[in-house]
Amino acid sequence: MSMTSTLSRGILLGLACLAMALPAHAADKKAALPETLTLVVGYAPGGAADTTARIYAEQLRKDGIANVIVENRAGASGRIGLNYVKDSKPDGGTVYLVPSPLLTIFPLTYKAPGYDAQKDLRAVATLVDIPTAIVTGASQPFNSMGEYVEWAKKASSGTSLGVATLGSSGHLGILALNESQKLHIEPVAYRGASPMLIDVASGVVSIGWDAVASMMPLYEAKRIKFLGVSGTKRLDALPDVKTLAEQGFPEFKAATSFYGIVAPAQTPDNVVAALEEAFLQASEAPELRKQLAAKGLVMAPAKGASMAQRARDELEFWRPIVQRTGIAMD
Repeated sequence: MSMTSTLSRGILLGLACLAMALPAHAADKKAALPETLTLVVGYAPGGAADTTARIYAEQLRKDGIANVIVENRAGASGRIGLNYVKDSKPDGGTVYLVPSPLLTIFPLTYKAPGYDAQKDLRAVATLVDIPTAIVTGASQPFNSMGEYVEWAKKASSGTSLGVATLGSSGHLGILALNESQKLHIEPVAYRGASPMLIDVASGVVSIGWDAVASMMPLYEAKRIKFLGVSGTKRLDALPDVKTLAEQGFPEFKAATSFYGIVAPAQTPDNVVAALEEAFLQASEAPELRKQLAAKGLVMAPAKGASMAQRARDELEFWRPIVQRTGIAMD
């Protein structure tokens, strides 16, 4: 037998072994997944976190994880849901759709957040980036952030900003804006984006800050209007809306955060790996990507190790800003 024939047989044998191993590998991954996966959201139904969770839950079901439940545990700016998950059985059956401020800002701003972001949780995967924005009611007399600032300077008793999360990047941005513009915009906390935005649309609070995805339904219904978006680049979903930085307000350049998945700290490695693979696979689905883009979210899938490093880096970015503003939450 020639050397070429021997090599060919070896290659064919290797390919055959690989073909047999791949289904076994997939089966092992699937076996590590829980029979029922509860995806906890720390906010009321209807907001960006809830929307993202439900879109992912539907795709996970399509991918063969038959029983995926979205459970809303609202309150304490998302900490009720996070603490529920960190104390859950570490078998992969309960995970949290975490907004990054709970990992990158809350450890700095809350005296006793109730958890240690680096010790109590395991990063599973990053899902999407969350462009945020400031909006106002459609009938308000200002149409840009500059016009709002001029209006707020004339408001004798101050004005208010609705937020779903105290201690968030939007909260810090407003404190910095108060400092730079000599304003008194008071942050008002809600149990979720939906009730907050309803009050913005009704004029109960003059402006609101949250994820763009939370705002799209009321925007499309012409009940609210955008004053500006976070970051340094306009959004494809809102090409005519200027960034806040573009308008001369750099306080919100770093206010784009992310949603990721975390599990209890003691969740086994093989289970975390299986969950990571499931969420990253779901992130590649064209329909899921289309739905999330339409909501103003930006796909940013990444493995758990990358998510953990990003959270640590952003924590250090915010540290001097928190120290300078002196914010401290009970």
